[in-house]
Amino acid sequence: MGKLTIVGMGPGGEAYLTAAAESCLTTQKNIFLRTERHPVVPYLVGKGMQYEALDRFYESTDTFEETYDAIVAYIIEALTDRDLIFAVPGNPFVAEKTVSALIAHCKNKNESYEVIHGASFIDAIVTTLEIDPVNGLEILDSMTLVPETLYTGRDLMLIQVYNRAIASDLKVKLSTLYEDDHEIVVIRGAGIPAHERIERIPLYQLDHDETLLDHLTSIYVPKRTDEINHLSRLIGIMKELRSEDGCPWDREQTHESLTKYLIEEAYEVKHAVDHEDDQALVDELGDVLLQIVFHTTIASEEGYFDIQDVVKAVCDKMIRRHPHVFGTSSVENADEVLVNWQAIKDKEKEAKGPTDTMKNISFSLPALMRSQKIQKVAMKVGFEWEDISGALDKVKEEIAEVENAILEGDDFQKMEEIGDLLMVISNVARWLKIDAELALNKANEKFIKRFSYIEESLKRENKLFSESTLEEMDFYWEEAKKWEKS
Repeated sequence: MGKLTIVGMGPGGEAYLTAAAESCLTTQKNIFLRTERHPVVPYLVGKGMQYEALDRFYESTDTFEETYDAIVAYIIEALTDRDLIFAVPGNPFVAEKTVSALIAHCKNKNESYEVIHGASFIDAIVTTLEIDPVNGLEILDSMTLVPETLYTGRDLMLIQVYNRAIASDLKVKLSTLYEDDHEIVVIRGAGIPAHERIERIPLYQLDHDETLLDHLTSIYVPKRTDEINHLSRLIGIMKELRSEDGCPWDREQTHESLTKYLIEEAYEVKHAVDHEDDQALVDELGDVLLQIVFHTTIASEEGYFDIQDVVKAVCDKMIRRHPHVFGTSSVENADEVLVNWQAIKDKEKEAKGPTDTMKNISFSLPALMRSQKIQKVAMKVGFEWEDISGALDKVKEEIAEVENAILEGDDFQKMEEIGDLLMVISNVARWLKIDAELALNKANEKFIKRFSYIEESLKRENKLFSESTLEEMDFYWEEAKKWEKS
């Protein structure tokens, strides 16, 4: 197997071509260029470089990934009987997937390779624009950009804006985060005197001038001056509240004292969702986030963990539990996703059987919700009636047992039988694919509305509850039911 030498040809201008790279490319044999569409190639040919260009792979493949795979395979095959040089634009370690793949191959096969440095197009761009990346510059591939992950309070450099189609797609993505007239800078051929063009334009014009868009084009997007990292701001606010000069109540809180507030806020989120109130949902999700930051601030003060540890833990968990997305397994539907999720979760918690799985269901869940989760585990191993009639018969049986417990007057037995009745009712709800917790909450709301009708009706008659009989109140209750259906 021959030795592989990887050479960076710089961003294009002769001034950015290192002496080592020029010497190698003009004195050695077996030179392969990933692309000859590079402005420094004529200069090197004039100095004696002879080469084989691999641009043909761009024509014979449908995607860039396929192109890069084909080029890598070709170079590896060529290495079997000779040393060779593989030259790429810019710096071999900046946005060069072929290089990373070839180095991985060499390391895996324990084969020798060498990399000769080349200046990157980033060097040329920051020089041309006179900006310091240390002040905050995020460099991203325009073709794989995910707007939801961007922080607009930081300068962006978007590379590989090859053509109008890519520019149009990029404009649509950026327009969700920036105003249409937000000024951007289109940089084509930075550092190449004969090719360099720098245009400052509003975002909406990004795909208007096709002459600006080719393999040498990048887009610089200055940060939004009105942008604030609100998560960092919230963490700072909480630290201030917990400081010596902060709030006495906030300083006194512990993980234990805060637990009830987290549960309350979670229910407020559910209430906002049930009522389809978007503004309330924003507020309530903010309150949940506040509780998370509160807990992580306390933990950080005690030296245990901070919010980054929490975020990392959930990121790792989501990747582990979605092997069909981040791994090699496959699923046919959402039901299979849930089966895999539970299996992975059981493995993480070292569950040896369905009983362990039941025990691992959190005690902090509302009882009806926990009941349905427990019964789902039993159902998956076959402990289940053939149809809902079995569950309904069980309801009748449990009602009879409640009545018997009442007659016997044993308080513990009454509580136990009421629990059994609630559990079997939650099972009926599960058969009907109804969330028992949600159903009870809706019943609570309905009760409040009907009771409000009774109260208002009595007020119209200038009556107090203490002055009214159960029959009178029940009359208005039935009226309220009719009013609901009208």
